[in-house]
Amino acid sequence: MRFLFYTHSLVSDWNHGNAHFLRGLMRALQAKGHDALALEPADGWSRANLAAEGGMPPSERFAQAFPGLRWQDYGPEFDHEAACADADVVVVHEWTDPALVARIGRLRRAGGRFLLYFHDTHHRAVSREPEIAGLHLDGYDGVLAFGDTLKERYLAAGWGRQVETFHEAADVALFRPMPDVEPEHELVWIGNWGDGERSAELRSFLIQPARRLGLDATVRGVRYPDEALASLREAGIRYGGWIANHEVPRAFARHRFTVHVPRRPYVEALPGIPTIRVFEALACGIPLICAPWEDREGLFRPGRDYLVARGEDEMTGHMRALRHDPDLRRVLAASGLETILARHTCDHRADQLLGLVARHGNQPVAEAAE
Repeated sequence: MRFLFYTHSLVSDWNHGNAHFLRGLMRALQAKGHDALALEPADGWSRANLAAEGGMPPSERFAQAFPGLRWQDYGPEFDHEAACADADVVVVHEWTDPALVARIGRLRRAGGRFLLYFHDTHHRAVSREPEIAGLHLDGYDGVLAFGDTLKERYLAAGWGRQVETFHEAADVALFRPMPDVEPEHELVWIGNWGDGERSAELRSFLIQPARRLGLDATVRGVRYPDEALASLREAGIRYGGWIANHEVPRAFARHRFTVHVPRRPYVEALPGIPTIRVFEALACGIPLICAPWEDREGLFRPGRDYLVARGEDEMTGHMRALRHDPDLRRVLAASGLETILARHTCDHRADQLLGLVARHGNQPVAEAAE
């Protein structure tokens, strides 16, 4: 089958986590004998910001890291009708311009022979509800929501004809243990500071514990304001700026443990949905400590796959334990990796998507809703 993915960017992962999962999903579909192409806007903010970082142009950097993945950008004159007509399955990500979301839906309702899904991997359905509520999804065969609580939002609002929980997952072709790399440092955190959605949490669960213990710690990511950078310096934490996602496994391997600090909208409004970094860290076999989030869907085994810290003191205690106890690090790493390989790889998600397509079949959208 031919899969067409509308995404904000496949090429750039600058502050754009969906690129991580989509790359792995496309790779898994290709390995099963299917064709996959990603379309992204030529003026996308993520690619523009990555270009501003300097060095190799984003498209060349991407081609070197992911030579088997196909993408094409589009502008105002792009023929979306022809692109969709050539596809068996079209998946439109929620970062896509609302006018284009509606346009592709109209193509399906007008008799398009492709199956059409809307893919949501963000918290805007709750943090910017009017923006998402204004989307026209009446032409879509279904919605792929990256967690049960988000799925419930779509069902309650009447959005989409069918809603499927479609979790993110680890691209284990890339995210895997690297036993040949010797850890040189203690703590690493890879994530973006963002829009104040977890500033207090990062201070309580990352910066202050690292300062109290005098850890050899590293932070990588973008959008750090001056006051955040000052806090890192005062705590003795190295700040390395942006890191390409395909370089993250080696960064994990060079450190003894990492942490997960979820953004507040996920904890408060969409509980039970981890970020993709949880999947990726566990897939790399690095011990993980999580700031509070509720694993409502039983994705993992809290306390076995990762440690949970309910406050700054408990986070400090867990960091101290992982710093000094290699057996604890080894047991946690093995357990987390076991869960990923059993349930949460991009190959698992490709099978889920293919199963959904098989259930829908190639039928008119009006019939698919019944």
